[in-house]
Amino acid sequence: MDDREKIWFCLESLKKAGAEKAQCALTSTEKHEFNVDSGKLSLVRTGYDTGIRFTAITGGRRGSASLNGGSPEEIARAAADAVGNAAASPADPAYDISPAQPPQTFDRGPAAPDLDLMYDRLSSLLAHIKARHPKLNLRQTILNFTRKTERFVNSNGVDFTSSSGCYDGFVFFSSQDGQKISSFNYSMFAAPGLEKEIAELSLADELFRQSAEQLDPRPLAGKFEGEIIVTPHCLGTFLMYLNMMSLRDAALISGSSPYKDKLGQRIASPGFTLRSLPVSPDMAAGYDITPDGFAAENLTVIEDGILKNFVLSQYGANKTGLPRVSNAFDCEAIEPGDKTLAELAAPIKKGLLVTRVSGNNPTDGGDFSGVAKNSYYVEDGKILYPVSETMISCNIPKMLLNIKGISKERVHFGNSHLPWVSFGGVTVSGK
Repeated sequence: MDDREKIWFCLESLKKAGAEKAQCALTSTEKHEFNVDSGKLSLVRTGYDTGIRFTAITGGRRGSASLNGGSPEEIARAAADAVGNAAASPADPAYDISPAQPPQTFDRGPAAPDLDLMYDRLSSLLAHIKARHPKLNLRQTILNFTRKTERFVNSNGVDFTSSSGCYDGFVFFSSQDGQKISSFNYSMFAAPGLEKEIAELSLADELFRQSAEQLDPRPLAGKFEGEIIVTPHCLGTFLMYLNMMSLRDAALISGSSPYKDKLGQRIASPGFTLRSLPVSPDMAAGYDITPDGFAAENLTVIEDGILKNFVLSQYGANKTGLPRVSNAFDCEAIEPGDKTLAELAAPIKKGLLVTRVSGNNPTDGGDFSGVAKNSYYVEDGKILYPVSETMISCNIPKMLLNIKGISKERVHFGNSHLPWVSFGGVTVSGK
């Protein structure tokens, strides 16, 4: 049977196994992958995968099971496992499946890759690095084209099909000059096509240039409170922390979110607007169906500093009594500001330009500390030199309320669209 027949067979198998409410998601993926290791093309392959996720609710109890591929016999066993897992789980009245919605079919991106162009773009990248960045060590580069079809059905009559095609890439590198080796860095991108060279995507060429500068970092002495400019490449890390600690199901259900009573209130400086845009044509790596079975929608999370929405699934909304959204909070876009990078740096007496940060997750209250990597010292308005292992400490809720400026330029990664943002009140600790 084809995938459409298979998904309905899965749903019927759940019902026959005893599910009172049932849903199934079937994802078929075709991936074409080119790999470059240590500066040489090392692998070209095509892979196919089919995964099925079964969810059953019976007596207020929910269980799930998963399966790769799936003969009728395997599907029947997986459906029975999902119902059995539900019977063994605690009851929770918040469990549910999405209500009836009009059937929809979504399609985005190219249907097939241009394999010759993929090869040409990687060859061009290798030649560019050899000519322009001779000290760069291209540790690994992966260039993919993925065509994915997801089918989602449930016993309330939901019937969604989403097909998407997208190129994506990962470039992992450092620089070396004799015995000196810089800290590694990386660039990632997603795109509907490969009209641009890889070095032009996600500001990769600027990171290559900086990597050579970072062969000679300087230590900072002492400790001070100052400002940091967070680059677009690093800003996603702080947005991930914001998402994890405060806006999603777990933090709001447990009550640990610092924003649990802040809906409709100011949580960031004026001028800061954050949206999640999964169905925007600008987001090559967007999505059309949420994990809990709703047609995805774009969402404004923070507007001009005011918290407009939490990012709660159906389950999270049922548990908290707060509004559900048809959004999983990725494909983030921060609205541009009105400053150049030089204008962001101009008022800084002492601070850092932070390109990458390595640290643990923040506390429930938002306290965070980590090591600033591939970063630069800023003094008296000038970005001066790369620094060696330097710690930064901050409180993320306070940092959002202490935004000093947002750049007019943004970097488009294909799964986010982010500017440079300057924050005050950050502790910087050198050796």
